[in-house]
Amino acid sequence: MSNYGKKEPERFQKNAICSKNRRNGTDIYGKKMSCRLKAGLFGGDCRTDKLYIIERLLDRLNTSGVEIHIRSEFYAFLEQALGRRPQVSGVLEGDAFDLDVALSVGGDGTFLRTAALINRQRIPILGINTGRLGFLADVSEDQIEDTLAELTAGNYKTEERMLLELQTKGHALREYNHALNEVAILKRDTSSMITIHTYLNDEYLTAYQADGLLIATPTGSTAYSMSVNGPILLPQSDNIVLSPVAPHSLNVRPLVIPGSQRIRLVVESRTQSFLTALDGRSEVMPIGTELTVNKGNYTLNVVKRHQHTFYRTLREKLMWGVDGRVKE
Repeated sequence: MSNYGKKEPERFQKNAICSKNRRNGTDIYGKKMSCRLKAGLFGGDCRTDKLYIIERLLDRLNTSGVEIHIRSEFYAFLEQALGRRPQVSGVLEGDAFDLDVALSVGGDGTFLRTAALINRQRIPILGINTGRLGFLADVSEDQIEDTLAELTAGNYKTEERMLLELQTKGHALREYNHALNEVAILKRDTSSMITIHTYLNDEYLTAYQADGLLIATPTGSTAYSMSVNGPILLPQSDNIVLSPVAPHSLNVRPLVIPGSQRIRLVVESRTQSFLTALDGRSEVMPIGTELTVNKGNYTLNVVKRHQHTFYRTLREKLMWGVDGRVKE
């Protein structure tokens, strides 16, 4: 069952109310209360010249009275890179997190890994960008202080994002079988093209002869799919994009289908194997493996600032309307 249109989880609604009343120490009924926003930091190795951004983030969180917990791998990296132990309340282990919000510190790749760790826990994720182009991690360095002030005050919005679920027959998946951006079926290394027989709700569509096929969500339409000339979809769209990678026939174009469609794939390859990647997490699969891709039965919550609209993101990230001939 889809979660679209459902009310935000009661847990997070209460926390937002708690955040708004933190300064005067009362709840919505005027009673005394003790409440701290509990945030988890997720990240990976980053360039040393970007460490100051993380230090600013930690300082701001501590100053704001936020209870900080850092994923163990990220904590170990920061401890070594900074030459000291970060001032935090705890370290996150395992795959179950008692958090109000997850802060993904890095680029879009870090955001995708954070989403895989959060899984079904419905913890909203805020992406803080320490990389380059970021559609998911869209809070830039100069916006950190304002964004955290809005977060602790409960002045933000959340967007539900569709996920894809991959099921296999003939080969068991080793890892998390959901993708926020795309499921990619690809040839291996420098091998010949592969043939991907594609069925929609068991009706035969076509056999893609190509280097691969991308099955992308609206969120993923601005990622790998966009790089192979797939269309851009609004994040709220209930659609899926099929985008071939370097197809043999030029008349094979990207296709937008309803999110309710079940996609079944059967792959042929001279190498007797092919690559399947979910948001970059790849596995080699043998010929004979049947793949089924559906819209996931749960969604991911993404934290956004009120002025961060998708249209504004397109203008800024893709430089729409900018004349490269005009020099400032």
